[in-house]
Amino acid sequence: MRHILSVLMENESGAMSRVVGLFSARGYNIDSLSVAATEDPTLSRMTIATQGDDTVIEQITKQLNKLIEVVRVIDLNDSRYVERGLMLVKVRAVGKDRDEILRLTEIYRGHIVDVSDKSYTVEVTGTTDKLDSFLEAVGRPLILETVRTGAAGIGRGERILKI
Repeated sequence: MRHILSVLMENESGAMSRVVGLFSARGYNIDSLSVAATEDPTLSRMTIATQGDDTVIEQITKQLNKLIEVVRVIDLNDSRYVERGLMLVKVRAVGKDRDEILRLTEIYRGHIVDVSDKSYTVEVTGTTDKLDSFLEAVGRPLILETVRTGAAGIGRGERILKI
């Protein structure tokens, strides 16, 4: 099962590599990783998407909590949460394909952020499933290049990750 872990950690050099090293040393895969400073510049928030059953996720959480730089870890799957990812897709857009890409971009509530004679660069945000669906709708032959941020997630309502 896919889990999204949210990790609050000290914003210092080497902290991220220790977290990634923990995953690789135990043979766990990271599907996506997103890290940035929080409203407090001394802290960073890391969002990790990974696969595993409850036992594996519990083990990962315990190991993360042992790291000195880690302040707090939560599994967003434990309750309701909002997840978003950002994707930029450069697509071939010539002839009738130009109108089709414009239509698909509108349907997926995306934005065209760059235009050339032969291509569009489209920005789409949403869940992993939505981004995958957009790529499928466009079709491989038209896709020139894709860049994705990975998941960013936050608990819904009163659930917060703070010290």
